[in-house]
Amino acid sequence: MTGSTTPDQRPTAIEGPAGPLIVTEDETLLDDLLRLCAAAGTEPEVVFTAPPRATSWDTAPLVLVGAEATSRVQDTVRRKGVLVVGRDLHDHDVWRRAVAIGADHVLFLPDAETWLVDRIADIAEGVSEPALTVGVVGGRGGAGASTLACALAVTAAGTGRRTMLIDGDPLGGGLDILLGAERVGGLRWPDLADSRGRVNSGALEESLPRLDALSVLSWDRGDSVLIPPQAMRSVLGAARRRGGVVVVDLPRRVDDAVAETLAQIDVGLLVVPAELRAVAAATRVAAAVGMVLKDLRVVARGPFASGLADDEIARLVGLPLAGQLPPEPGLSDALSGSGPPGSASRGPLARFCTAFLAQAQPSGGSVTV
Repeated sequence: MTGSTTPDQRPTAIEGPAGPLIVTEDETLLDDLLRLCAAAGTEPEVVFTAPPRATSWDTAPLVLVGAEATSRVQDTVRRKGVLVVGRDLHDHDVWRRAVAIGADHVLFLPDAETWLVDRIADIAEGVSEPALTVGVVGGRGGAGASTLACALAVTAAGTGRRTMLIDGDPLGGGLDILLGAERVGGLRWPDLADSRGRVNSGALEESLPRLDALSVLSWDRGDSVLIPPQAMRSVLGAARRRGGVVVVDLPRRVDDAVAETLAQIDVGLLVVPAELRAVAAATRVAAAVGMVLKDLRVVARGPFASGLADDEIARLVGLPLAGQLPPEPGLSDALSGSGPPGSASRGPLARFCTAFLAQAQPSGGSVTV
């Protein structure tokens, strides 16, 4: 399965039923706001030269009030999500009028057009809290980072959280194979390499291969394709806006595309086997990744027969300890036939993932297994 598709299947359009309420009496401003709503992929309700209906005012996900029309909403109930939109930067009285109606922001066109399109698109997509985004990287080759990334995603999806697993390593062999989903239809990275600007989060999720409740973005079996930083930024941004949990399997090198990825990650896990050479290699990886990702933690992987304890490994690498992974069949041998990584709910891998996700937040501590 190559994941090839026709161009009209690519999730570049933004769709959504929810549109803002526009209150204005300025035809030129109305034309501009309608244009921006169209760019965001939504259709607004327009109230021209009249006060809005109470039901429209109360239920609209976003209200855009022209700076000249603030008097028309003075008697409405205060609510969040009201923006006053003007054109004249020298109209200092607009701030007083915005305060009088309880507006969240005052913005001026054309300077704020990009920000406003993104804001309208957010409400059209139903965006809420961004996803907890976890990056996993190996301290050396074969450290088990891809297996841990898959296990984290499998565990998160198993708890009912919206979950997306993103394969950020084009040379890693494909996480869809690791999950047994290589024959599942859907888009792969080569289909998304030309993504620019804002990608619709819902369309992205629906277009990807799925393993039960888990969406997976991986590579096809064709030639290696370079993913530009802009595409990585657009796709990962869409994944985060969908909410829930996003897990990214990272390569050990840091290029421009990886730097874009690291900039959107909340917590990084560096998998370090209990070996002196692995610790030495992991120290170099930590230095490179840590230049962009500030919350990077060590996962010490057993067996620990070398005498290196988990806290000693973290100390030598110079990072906080996220926890340890005792030996478990299948952690190194991803194709052992025992099911996707993390599916053995009583194993050390699944227990680590469950504990980590239960308390994962920036600047958190370690977990015990």
